[in-house]
Amino acid sequence: MAILDVEHICKSFGRTEVLKDISFSLEESQVLSIIGSSGSGKTTLLRCLNFLETPDKGTMKIRDKVIFDAGAKTGLSEAQIRENRLHFGLVFQSFNLFPQYTALGNVMLAPELEAKGRPDYKEKKKEIHAEIEAQAMELLKQIGLADRMNNYPHQLSGGQCQRVAIARALAMHPDILCFDEPTSALDPELTGEVLKVIRELAEQKTTMIIVTHEMSFARDVADVAIFMDDGYILEQGNAKELFENPTQERTKQFLRNYQS
Repeated sequence: MAILDVEHICKSFGRTEVLKDISFSLEESQVLSIIGSSGSGKTTLLRCLNFLETPDKGTMKIRDKVIFDAGAKTGLSEAQIRENRLHFGLVFQSFNLFPQYTALGNVMLAPELEAKGRPDYKEKKKEIHAEIEAQAMELLKQIGLADRMNNYPHQLSGGQCQRVAIARALAMHPDILCFDEPTSALDPELTGEVLKVIRELAEQKTTMIIVTHEMSFARDVADVAIFMDDGYILEQGNAKELFENPTQERTKQFLRNYQS
């Protein structure tokens, strides 16, 4: 059974159609790479999945449960949107860490805010805090930042900030971890450390959607791939087959430009 089904998603901004009849499925533990030129709709698609934008048409399902239906008579409440966002973790291009919190504080923030809604929060506050802190410390250890937990974002390199952002997303135990150009804001020498963490997550069978311009990385780490052009999915399928033997002329042209 697919963990994610996206069916006929469309999104316009004014008169500009950005997503045009987008449909795809993702299986549990798969890694999906989304590639395409700037302006092809990749980031807007991720934002729709994470409920940062609302599609004009289409449906989205998690494990066969409808979490969005543009044709529904009533829209989603803020509480429903917050609940649906928990299915996805999003790592942005530019980290978006809170400067007033340490690396550890950034990773703990969302789980602590969520915990405050628990009926037993007041009586178990210390126990819950300790549990969240232990989890955050373990995540930072896993991504190689055990010695940087108490550093603030301005004391960290771009690659370290992006790794903190990955740990922060993982702290909410999302069904699907999404990356929007995770290395685009980094110097080339810092790109490798972030890609290494993503490769390790793939090896651990983390379900992921990765928008990236790192073509060799997208080919090697992904199980499936989508090529987007002008708001459409022009080609999708097995990642290695798409990269090595694309069927569409536009896909071939795009990949030639990146390989040249």
